[in-house]
Amino acid sequence: MDSLFLITARGGSKGIPGKNIKPLAGKPLIHYAIDVARKCAADEFICVSTDDEAIIECVKEKGLTIPFRRPASLAADTSGSYEVIMHALEHYAAAGKRFRNVVLLQPTSPFRTAGHVKEAMALYSDDLDMVVSVKKTQANPFYLYKEDENGLLQKLSESTYERRQDLPEVFELNGAVYVFNVASLEKQPISAFKKIKKYVMPELNSVDIDDPIDWEWSEFLIEKKLIRLE
Repeated sequence: MDSLFLITARGGSKGIPGKNIKPLAGKPLIHYAIDVARKCAADEFICVSTDDEAIIECVKEKGLTIPFRRPASLAADTSGSYEVIMHALEHYAAAGKRFRNVVLLQPTSPFRTAGHVKEAMALYSDDLDMVVSVKKTQANPFYLYKEDENGLLQKLSESTYERRQDLPEVFELNGAVYVFNVASLEKQPISAFKKIKKYVMPELNSVDIDDPIDWEWSEFLIEKKLIRLE
């Protein structure tokens, strides 16, 4: 298997305490990510990286083995995804297992489907640093402003565009799917990646649960059957 499916879930959520194991429509949030991963790979290629005992027990309920407990130093608010990914890769490398790419599935994207993951992976090639899922955004940078030292608004990006219709289409990361080139990860941090290809997802499937409003919105979408999970 060329791919490691990595689900990252630390226990210290502040916006929604216990978020990763909180039931969404009766199902623990992290179980959504596990179910998607299992439609893409066998359990031996699925890794949940967590520091939290409650999350470990929740994962075990699905019959999935936790290969290691993430150290507390990689589970703080300031801990970055890069370090967490490299920690997982180093664990497997020590056991003689190496991968071409890492498919990162964050539990906070419950409406990402196995189809989305497989389509994103189909765009991947070894000459890329990564494939990342995005959604179209209305917040075009040519219409964004920042405040200067005098408290006056200044355009964030200067342009010659006079009509909104002429603006280029822009996208924002939705946090649902990342396909990382392991060779690229070993050379440089994610922030230095240049060869990045997008995978566009629908707006509703792009929900990223970060706060209670996101949670209420997700429950509403499920209740009203406005979202398809397959």
